[in-house]
Parts: sequence; C-alpha cells; structure tokens
Amino acid sequence: MRGGHASRGPAAVVVGGGMSGLVAARELAVAGVTVTVLEASDAWGGCVGSHVVAGLTLDSGAESFATRSTAVADLAAELGLKDNVVFPHPGGAWVQLPDGPRELPKTGILGIPANLWDPEVRGALGFTGALRASLDRWLPASLGTSSEETSVAALVRARMGRKVLERLVAPVVGGVHSADPGLLDVDMVAPGLRAGLRAHGSLAAAVAAQRKLAPGRAGQEKAAPTAETTPAKAGSAVAGLKGGMNTLVAALVADLRDRGVQLLSGKHVDKVSRSGRGWRVTAGETSYDADRLVVALDGPAAVALLEESVPEFSGLSPAPGPLVSLVTMVVDLPELDGRPRGTGILVAPQTPGITAKALTHATAKWDWLAEEAGPGTHVLRLSYGRREDVEGGSADIVMEDDELLAAALADASALLTVPVARADILDWDVVRWAGALPFAAVGHKQRVARVREVCSAADGLTIVGGWLAGNGLAAVVADTRAQLAGVTVGKPSFP
Repeated sequence: MRGGHASRGPAAVVVGGGMSGLVAARELAVAGVTVTVLEASDAWGGCVGSHVVAGLTLDSGAESFATRSTAVADLAAELGLKDNVVFPHPGGAWVQLPDGPRELPKTGILGIPANLWDPEVRGALGFTGALRASLDRWLPASLGTSSEETSVAALVRARMGRKVLERLVAPVVGGVHSADPGLLDVDMVAPGLRAGLRAHGSLAAAVAAQRKLAPGRAGQEKAAPTAETTPAKAGSAVAGLKGGMNTLVAALVADLRDRGVQLLSGKHVDKVSRSGRGWRVTAGETSYDADRLVVALDGPAAVALLEESVPEFSGLSPAPGPLVSLVTMVVDLPELDGRPRGTGILVAPQTPGITAKALTHATAKWDWLAEEAGPGTHVLRLSYGRREDVEGGSADIVMEDDELLAAALADASALLTVPVARADILDWDVVRWAGALPFAAVGHKQRVARVREVCSAADGLTIVGGWLAGNGLAAVVADTRAQLAGVTVGKPSFP
C-alpha cells in the first residue's frame, strides 16, 4: 500500500536480487512461504549478468563456477539446466611472469600446487624454487596452522617459499580476487585448506585432497589427480553453462515467478525496523511487513541498513571490495584460432608493461561460444582492478572507457603474442563492478562468526551473500541454502 502505510501480506521479504537473494527466495518459496524480493536496480542476478557484444549474448560478470562442490550444478539441475553444464576446453591456462609466459600447473588451489615436481611447476619456479617448495612435506603441520588467523601469503611463504607465492599464487589471487594475497584471510578464500594441512601433514597434500573432492566430468577424467585418473589442465576445476552463466539467472527468475514470488525491481530499501514480532521494510513510500527478513546485499550496505535497528552490527562492516573493470572485445582475428595461450592467461603483479590482471580467451575456453561466434571470430575479456597506495589507505585506479580499450589492445597483443588492432574489433564493451568481489581481509572469519551470532539472536533475520560465504557462485549458493535450511516463518502477527 502506498502513502507510507504498511501492506499486509508477504511472510518474508528479501532485500537484494543478486544470486544470494534469488536463491534465498527460492528456498523460502519451496518451503511454502510467501516471498517478496526488492531489488534496487532493474536487473536480476547481481554479478551474474549479460550483455550483447557484436550480436553475441555474453556473460558480463561471472562466467563459470567452481566444481569443488555440487552446489551450483545441483541448482542448475533443479532448474532444468542439467544438460547445459559444460566444461572448459582442455587447453589449460597460462601465467605471465616477469621473465615470460608459463603454463599453469595442472592442479592447484589459488595457484598453490598439489605436485611440486610437475613440469609446469618446475618451469615456473626453477629447480631451486621447486626444491624449497618441496620442504613443505617435511615441515611440522603446525607451521601455518597454529594461529587463529593467517593470510594466504603468510601460509604459502612459510610452507613453500617466496617463489611459489610470487610466481604462482599472486597471479591467481590477483586475477580471481583482485587482491594482494598478503591481505586475504586464507580460511575465507580457501576454506578447509588449513584443516586439510593438519590432517594430511603438508600444504601440497591438503591441496591434492581438496582437488580430489571436486566432481569429475560425466564420462571423462576427474578434475583432480587420483590413482585411476590423469590430472586435468589448470582451469578444469570449473564449469559453465551453455549459453553462459546468465542463463542460470533467467531460469531462476522464471522459476520464482512460477512459484508466485513477487519480484520488484527499482525498489531501493531505505530503512528496516522491527515491527511487532517481525520486520518492516521501507522502500520509498511503500512499506512491507514480514516475519522473516533476508538481507542479501554487499557487506557495507547490509551493515549500514541494519545497524540502526540492530546496534550489535555496528563495527562489523567489512572493507568494500575493489572496483573491477571488464573489457570485452569481439575481434575478427583468425590468427587466434590456434589458442596461443590456451583458455587465458593470468598476470603476475610485478610483470612490467602489462596493466591487466588477467585475460580470458572466451572462445578458446568454451566450445559452445566458439561455435556461435564462427570461424576466425574471437571473444577476449580482460580484467582490470588494482589499487594504489594513497595517504591514509588505498584507492581504486579508475580508467575511462577509451583508456581501458587502449590498454586492452596493448595487453592482449603482448599476452597472446598476436597483434590485436583497433581495426580487428567488431564490437567492444566495458562493464564495471564496484564492490562485487567481497574483500576477505585477515580476521574476516571472526567477523563472519560474529555476524551469524547476531543474526541468530535477532528473531526472523537472515543475512546472506558473498561477503559472508566467500567469493564465487559455489560458495554463495551453498551457503545461502544452508542458512535458509529449516527456517520457518510463522503467520503474520503485526498490529
């Protein structure tokens, strides 16, 4: 009801229409709850979006999901997309180091190798680097696991040495998380890894054990080394959907509508407050009452929205994620048919002359996209998003579209060893994601635990999202479903 009066109706309100909000809404709807989703923008799915470039519908954000769990594949199957799950072309990925390009190791987590004597590992580290890294096997399991919290960099440097950190881990962490591994909480970005180290005795063994848990391709070898299988190339621990990950959002939205979920876009929530035994959510001139409130926003926005009605949230806001700019170019360049750098290439931060963090050769990575694009047409996506130190902290390096395009042409030419000129471009686009990658700084695990504790004490409140679950669709989907499992919503009891 408009005019500031509360509407009687929805038993649950979900604030935020990104992936976590949509999955939360589905969990509640399946349980028989009446649900309303309020999304500030005009698009659903958050960082799982789409755009049309040169007539091709492409992912504008996330373009794959980790297969370390079946969470995303299970959801896709429930939405009728089981047969659309696809795996990358087995060409593997590369890393650009200051002294030249190298193939990434066949197996690893965050660039941490499972087999320190793989040819790719030795090629990247050199004999002395690989020898130092192999000491990991003989070091006490307490090294890197005894403290309550530690960074990715501290763990890797202590166990495997500086070269593994600089030449393998830093490029992967920079490409995936847009962050320095020295700042990231290893328990948030690689959950279970330190527990695996304690259980198996070494970091390499812990990585191998986690990779063995990854589901394999139907009818093909598994993504991790086992006694019966051959290791897959780097990058095969992910999967995608034919047509792009954006098709998952479309299927999810259709499913929610079929279940009677009210999806309202363009609704910026200004305030939430307690009302009776439930919650009142105000967006503009309209208010909504519900027994269950689900907040599916980024960390700073979620805390800012809730701390007035739940003061315990004060001080729990995480640092905002970095600004990430994605430059997508569709080029007519048959010279790229040979996949000169496999499915793509990550860039070590200290590499001179390259501005990009990573380049994905999308038509080399996904066979379905290569078929749609046709012979000689290629889709290249370059990621930018580094921060620079300023007085009092750090700031995002902001580049205008034309500046980004010029950098993308120069970087693609250098990384792919094939000149990419402005005349080769059929179409291009820039998409910016501000704060889409949650920044899991050291100590963030304890912050998450405190947020969960406050939620359990606040009757009828659930908070979901990547800032709590960890980066990536696999983490977000699994955590959202876990948080909503068993949630009951009673009958409205408002005055």
